[in-house]
Amino acid sequence: MTVYPYRSACPKSIWRNLINAARNEIVFAGYTNYFLWLEHPNLAKVLKLKAQQGCKIRFLVGDPESEVTRRREEVESVPLTVSTRIRITLSEIEQLRDVPGVEARYGDEHIAMSVFRFDSEMLVTPHLAKLVGHDSPMLHLRRYQDDGLFDRFAYHASELWSNGRDVWQQPQAAAQMLGD
Repeated sequence: MTVYPYRSACPKSIWRNLINAARNEIVFAGYTNYFLWLEHPNLAKVLKLKAQQGCKIRFLVGDPESEVTRRREEVESVPLTVSTRIRITLSEIEQLRDVPGVEARYGDEHIAMSVFRFDSEMLVTPHLAKLVGHDSPMLHLRRYQDDGLFDRFAYHASELWSNGRDVWQQPQAAAQMLGD
């Protein structure tokens, strides 16, 4: 539908309209998803309402403790580190932890691309070398056909999700200690 030379060039109204219009599924598969909380006031409240209306909401973020995250911090070399941005997102989505229909997983395979799905539309950011997400281009896609560009990126996000680890699942040892 549209191509933006920078993710930051996409109007906030596009994001808000896509979030508000989604009825079945919203996927935020960005490595940090940090910018969402800055650019969209009361996002957690909006997403909670969407989930209560039956919309499935998924967050896929990088693991702040992973080697992939540490390497990316070295590449970006910016004061607001990747792990800090992930932790801010984790803190924000904690408000949604007990809301049915909201899920969150860690995945380290999507460091080079963000996929944000809103039913049959999506925003995709292929991250360019050494640049943070807002400096990379963004594609606004709508599903028009089987196995088209939309389906290819949807498959990518689905595969990453299926290999992810639940953010809110307690580690085995901690769970056993709580049971004792």
